[in-house]
Amino acid sequence: MKRACLRPRPMMPMRTLVIMVKVPIAGRVKTRLTRSIGIGPATTFYRHATFCLATRLASPRRWSLVLAVAPDAQMRSPALPSGARRMRQGNGDLGQRLQRVFDDVPRGPVIVIGSDVPDISQVDIAQAFRVLEGHDAVIGPSPDGGYWLIGMRRRPRRLKPFCNIRWSTHEARSGTLRNLAGSRVCFVREMPDIDDGEDWLAHGSRRSRRILSVPSAQAAERPV
Repeated sequence: MKRACLRPRPMMPMRTLVIMVKVPIAGRVKTRLTRSIGIGPATTFYRHATFCLATRLASPRRWSLVLAVAPDAQMRSPALPSGARRMRQGNGDLGQRLQRVFDDVPRGPVIVIGSDVPDISQVDIAQAFRVLEGHDAVIGPSPDGGYWLIGMRRRPRRLKPFCNIRWSTHEARSGTLRNLAGSRVCFVREMPDIDDGEDWLAHGSRRSRRILSVPSAQAAERPV
């Protein structure tokens, strides 16, 4: 009796999720938010948001989590979340640092997010990775014209979408899309980041509504 010849399944490329983070040093993070709510609260918010985001998005069976840290000299700072691999952002503007991340991370699809969008969930990241199975790039837009997520499949070639971008303006996303002309790009849901006092208040309001909605929903399901 002949044995069936079983072909080994091809190994799936490793998925990598990178969070761009800064060491939470007072006065050096969330400077626009600092002008609205003060150095202490802004630094505390950033430290808490970064810790919660890294903890929530850690999923060893679905992707590898990496923190891209600035400044380079403090990459091993204990003030950052533990348990994730770390890499240096390096020098240059945001575009140069983003490109370095995409060039240096091991083979496979890569998604990069910022650390100031507290509402990101594992569902959002999983959806973005699914999109990359049939597209060259994926973008999570922000209402201000930027984006909270960008991902690239990186095969059959590595794209260079970050040249000559006017960062921190409403033209950041449109400039990136111009650089991606000819590539297959898909969008996931829009989400705001927390840049200033108005964003911070809006986030607090959304969070309160979510908390308040839970008891009312439970009450609606309770039998009379």
